[in-house]
Amino acid sequence: MHPTTSTRRLLLLASLAAVLGLVGGGAAWVLVHLIDLITNLALFGELSAHARSFEDFEPGPTLFLVAVAGGLLISALARWAPVIRGHGIPETMEAVLTKQSRIAPRTALAKPVSAAIAIGTGAPFGAEGPIIVTGGSIGSLLGQAIPVTPSERKILLAVGAAAGMAATFGAPLAAVVLAIELLLFEFSARAFVPLVVATSIAGGMHSALFGHGPLFEVPAHDVAGLEVLPAFALLGLACGVLAIVVSKGLFAIEGLYRRLPVGDFWHPAIGAVGFATVGLFVPRALGVGYDAIGDVLAGEVAVATAGGLALGKLIAWWLALGSGTSGGTLAPILLISSAFGTVAGSVINDALPGPDVALGAFAVVAMAATFGAATQATFTSIVFVFELTRDYDVILPLMLATVIADVVYSAVCSDSLMTEKLRRRGLRIGRHYGVDPFAGVAVGEIMTSDVETLPASSSVGDARTRFTAGGHGAYPLVDGDALVGIVARGDILRDDAPDDAPLADSAARDVVSTRPESTAQHALQVMVEEHVEHLPVVDGDGRLVGMCTRTDLLKVRRRQMELERRQDGSVVERFRRRDRGDAATR
Repeated sequence: MHPTTSTRRLLLLASLAAVLGLVGGGAAWVLVHLIDLITNLALFGELSAHARSFEDFEPGPTLFLVAVAGGLLISALARWAPVIRGHGIPETMEAVLTKQSRIAPRTALAKPVSAAIAIGTGAPFGAEGPIIVTGGSIGSLLGQAIPVTPSERKILLAVGAAAGMAATFGAPLAAVVLAIELLLFEFSARAFVPLVVATSIAGGMHSALFGHGPLFEVPAHDVAGLEVLPAFALLGLACGVLAIVVSKGLFAIEGLYRRLPVGDFWHPAIGAVGFATVGLFVPRALGVGYDAIGDVLAGEVAVATAGGLALGKLIAWWLALGSGTSGGTLAPILLISSAFGTVAGSVINDALPGPDVALGAFAVVAMAATFGAATQATFTSIVFVFELTRDYDVILPLMLATVIADVVYSAVCSDSLMTEKLRRRGLRIGRHYGVDPFAGVAVGEIMTSDVETLPASSSVGDARTRFTAGGHGAYPLVDGDALVGIVARGDILRDDAPDDAPLADSAARDVVSTRPESTAQHALQVMVEEHVEHLPVVDGDGRLVGMCTRTDLLKVRRRQMELERRQDGSVVERFRRRDRGDAATR
């Protein structure tokens, strides 16, 4: 448990998480059916909330009118709630990092409505980004309505986002990992427990509202052996390159939109013309595309058709998302990468000796590898694709290809799809999670044991002499070994008491102190909260045994840095010591 979180607060967060799990399930149901309703009305001319496939959709001039009208409506909504532009996850991350996890209440309404309009009028997006932002907004709103700390509000925001994702896709484990990797920036019991509570309930809501079973059915295949890993290693390399193309292309398109001689209001309409044009040639590139993903994974799409679908979806998605309209990243990348995996798998099967691997297996692995690399959320992508397909036979090559793709992407790109906007705004997001070094070090290990003190019988003049001569900024006042007070340089030099006045009358008697067995983290917290730079260390009997200062706390960080310095192997060092010994005897 986090050192500042009591069991009572943890129970409160868990209870609120249960509520958010239920609300997230309801929000997911509303968003999915709202998308289907607008899609049927705008593109198929039907009043229905049932999902429709674009496989038999015949686009015409009406598509342009509908898409442009959707873009203009989104621009109008963006004037009321600017945060709805784009897929929204960078804005949610920014709220966590710079706004104490406060998201405007209107976002909870504007984001799902704008996303439903965009996708319903043909934009090539998925529901995952909007539902994550919607759930996060609801969690943030709850954290603003009740008295919580900013850190607890951050947890509620992440819990709401994870609940929305779990309810939409039936992927509670991936929702937990995504919240930790992209939103929380911490892994602790106070965050993990509420996340699990919320996603468990939201996952149950998914089963109740959308049915059981995986989102995508994958034909049976056997790819778990060592003999097929080289093929998937090659696929990982290819997916790393694809992720680079996906990200760099989107950043370039966004840059082109920023240089257009027209205002931001018109960008979504321009993007609508772009993706509608692609839709004339590749109709299945429009909309969410879950049915197209399912067909690709099932091997029901010819290799050449898969290549055209991947290219069409990629261009349509670039043009739409780059314009600043409202939509998600996950579903488009899954379709692009699964279709790409089919093409790459066919090439790899022809190039490598041995038995051919099912193209559906290549498609599944490509989804995880490409999405994980492009978002730099590798663990999330592994768990997510596994939950979407529940295909355990492919888990080993999936893991291998995903980390290879991540290495390839990281070697070329410093920004992910989630962080590029934040970097342009001056925020840099690290990817490293680890144990807080201050939590594992006792004060007794870093404190200064040889403490310079002043006797309780000293005079003010004695203290002035000590401070004027230099030395420390504060001195403990002791009676024998017992700590009875502390005097600081500024207090004594500003004090107008005569030199022969007892120092005990000018010293601070209510001394903030710590114990040797306390953690450095606790000492740092006390120094920050009490605005002190010198923290006396006393034993159980009140005897002074040391002093902890900011310089002592830096020892913790220095220890951590030492662990990152390269060392010679033990065998090399043994030979060097022997050589030094031989030289000394000569």
